[in-house]
Amino acid sequence: MTTTTTVHLVRHGEVHNPGKILYGLLPGYRLSERGAAMARLAAEHLADADVTRVVVSPLLRAQQTAAPIAAAHGLSPVVDQRVIESANHFEGMRVGHGEGRLTNPRHWPYFVNPLRPSWGEAYRSQEARMVAAILDARATAEGHEAVIVSHQLPIWVARLSAERRPLFHDPRRRQCGLCSVTSLHFVGPHLADVSYAEPAAALYPGAVDATGGKFT
Repeated sequence: MTTTTTVHLVRHGEVHNPGKILYGLLPGYRLSERGAAMARLAAEHLADADVTRVVVSPLLRAQQTAAPIAAAHGLSPVVDQRVIESANHFEGMRVGHGEGRLTNPRHWPYFVNPLRPSWGEAYRSQEARMVAAILDARATAEGHEAVIVSHQLPIWVARLSAERRPLFHDPRRRQCGLCSVTSLHFVGPHLADVSYAEPAAALYPGAVDATGGKFT
């Protein structure tokens, strides 16, 4: 009998980031109060799903987002290094301001190949690790549903890959809001459909995203 399995890719909630820096792989960045509320809304959205596995990035903000989702299903999250945030040359800086100004000549060598991109982990590398983690989650939860709590860029790259679109993209056009749920629906081992939801959208006005920009 052919089984149907869904793997939900959940982006973490808003992070407490008063300096509005690009935090990337830096440790210790936790959810803000708004971010914790977003995580609860994501958990409510998935409460009736047949979730049998929760996988999470090792970074604190992702683990805090995964906690209420896992608790709602009586599960313990499984940490997977493959779903971590991508590395970025601008980590620890305010992009467009001060040391992170794009007009700073020391940054120019990192813009030689935006198709890769040359300022951080290659899109193909992110694709390979995310797809491997997704397929493992699908196999483990076969016939049920799995949740992977990760980060905006790896999730978006995974979606582009699933939809067979080019991995190079305009970051401003990513459809991957805070605590959004990108769902990959499989029939047997084959991807059949992709859907998207924003259960925390009501909390977006005034929220700060990973680059320090605000939702309006």
